[in-house]
Amino acid sequence: MTTTARRVVVTGLGATTPLGGDVASTWEAVLAGRSGARPLQASWTSEFDLPITFGAQAAVPAEDVLERREVKRLDPSQQFAVIAAREAWADAGTPEVDPLRLASVVATGIGGIWTLLTAYDTLKEKGARRVLPLTVPMLMGNGPTSAISLEFTARAGAHTPVSACASGAEALAYGADMIRSGRADMVIAGGTEAAIHPLPIASFAAMHALSRRNEDPARASRPFDTQRDGFVLGEGAGIVVLESEEHARARGARVHAELLGAGLSADAHHVAAPEPAGAGVSRAVKDALAAADLAPGDLAHVNAHATSTPAGDVAEDRGLRLALGPAADGIAVSATKSMTGHLLGAAGAVESILTILALRERLAPPTINVDDLDPEVTLDVVRKDPRPLAGEGPLIGLNNAFGFGGHNVSLVLRSV
Repeated sequence: MTTTARRVVVTGLGATTPLGGDVASTWEAVLAGRSGARPLQASWTSEFDLPITFGAQAAVPAEDVLERREVKRLDPSQQFAVIAAREAWADAGTPEVDPLRLASVVATGIGGIWTLLTAYDTLKEKGARRVLPLTVPMLMGNGPTSAISLEFTARAGAHTPVSACASGAEALAYGADMIRSGRADMVIAGGTEAAIHPLPIASFAAMHALSRRNEDPARASRPFDTQRDGFVLGEGAGIVVLESEEHARARGARVHAELLGAGLSADAHHVAAPEPAGAGVSRAVKDALAAADLAPGDLAHVNAHATSTPAGDVAEDRGLRLALGPAADGIAVSATKSMTGHLLGAAGAVESILTILALRERLAPPTINVDDLDPEVTLDVVRKDPRPLAGEGPLIGLNNAFGFGGHNVSLVLRSV
């Protein structure tokens, strides 16, 4: 449960996603309702006879941004994290901060899978002496937060929550707790993922988690639609700079939003399937609102986890309805994975950024590809076009992130 000793604000935003290489281009594409899903051009799709031949790859390849030396020394998941962190840090004003008061909390769901499997191929084909000495630092799950901690000299702590697709949101919750408890004044927090690799694709396909719309990738991710058949695998990173309000005020920082509270729960139901009644979702949402000292009717917007799986979308609808009651009828719900695809461990962080932008711009993003709303979905889903968010003064939003293993994380954010 989030403590409330110090107020936590967001002063920096950074992202690289299937829709754009930074926050501005990603947001522009979201408002335009563009899909980041497209056919994969890699030869391994046919080499391994993969049943899924498309995904939501990063719009701007990391090698187009980073120096060659960085590309060689960092796993793709680390590359995305560093790119997003640099943007977030610049957006925060490139602050001067005591390294002992700065932390990094950067999550991943799968980690350095490209490094791990490439190194194993090298071992099998060329022998142990050809395995690179940086293989372990590149494959380890804490590699992204380590790279960021090193770059920004963050000595208050370097942490890596690993809770599957809830990881990025949990990183923000953990970072906020570090600030509220007094461990840090600033935290570089978020999530990253680079798992568009034949093994994860084959594995997710084997469990029938991925959409099979190879003939029409742009319309494959369709949260809440009756014809949804699985998620679209995506990649990228979302990073924010969290800061105590007093620290931000003292340095004259621009504030994007306030992180009011977080709720975390576990389904303890199934390793992959959601608890069908949404009980765990409901607990996370209620706890987040309680931590923020808010009522359901205070919410103006929800960015739903909504991956486009048949069971998951309905379970989230039920959980939100259980937590929010009649107030849910007046809340605009967006499912931005319809455009970004599912960024796994980065999803909760990227979608927190989109929630912040929605509140700041007072505009709920559209959910695309909803041609026939599932009759079991009772929420007010924003479809096709962005919708202005009504209300006076600061707006309050909720971002949901859930993961295999039964992880549930809800974050409550407020515009300024």
